[in-house]
Amino acid sequence: MERARYGGDFLAWSGGAMFIGSGGGTIAPHAHYALQIAVGAPDGLRVRDGRRGPWLQGAGAVVPSRTVHSLDVAGCGWSAVVFVEPETPAGRALSSRLGRRIEVLDHAAVADRVALVERAWTVTRSADALQEAATGLVAHLSGTAPHAPSDPRVLRAIEYIRGRADDPPSLEEVARAVHLSPGRFRHLFVQETGMPLRTYQLWRKVLRAWDFVMRGESLAGAAQAAGFSDSAHLSRTCRTMFGLPPSALRMSGPLSEGRDRPSR
Repeated sequence: MERARYGGDFLAWSGGAMFIGSGGGTIAPHAHYALQIAVGAPDGLRVRDGRRGPWLQGAGAVVPSRTVHSLDVAGCGWSAVVFVEPETPAGRALSSRLGRRIEVLDHAAVADRVALVERAWTVTRSADALQEAATGLVAHLSGTAPHAPSDPRVLRAIEYIRGRADDPPSLEEVARAVHLSPGRFRHLFVQETGMPLRTYQLWRKVLRAWDFVMRGESLAGAAQAAGFSDSAHLSRTCRTMFGLPPSALRMSGPLSEGRDRPSR
């Protein structure tokens, strides 16, 4: 990013994540795995399709998966970027509508939702409230209801995976833990979570690293604690998923303040 480094918070949930903060300037052309919903307040932001397309102004933009684009948030009091996994119901609905086309958001269409996000971040200052506002924005734009796994076997599998964060289990191990065949479990997990087990495990690994960064850990320490080979490996993975490395965000938002350094 050009100009002042972006400062704010990172928040994640099953199938999605977000950066929210202030500062920053023009984000260089990039593409990433997740779909992206970007909003800027009070006057919106600029988005560019490709590397040399014209800059377009709007309240925000929805960017398809793996689409090269640039964002300019220099004129924003604050901005947020919500990432949506392509395999989730919301991700599939947005992908079907967008194709490869970036959609610029009209102020009137998202003003109420953006206001809820801002209030959750600056007034309520609650991770739960911010997640609810962000997933509400995703649901509003995708026309899908927020979805969480409900099958008890998948819920047990998720707890099993989280309990082995330092030693990620194989598909066969997780399936055995919930008394299903690997093939049946693979199908059920995708049906319930919207993503393959391997993608989910990488997602959890990245989220764990970001949580360490949020709590004040160095990049090298966060990478090691989350199971990456080194900070360069973590940065490459974050660039693929989010379009920027952890070093691009200074943790200084309401959700980051006062958080304790985690033990490993």
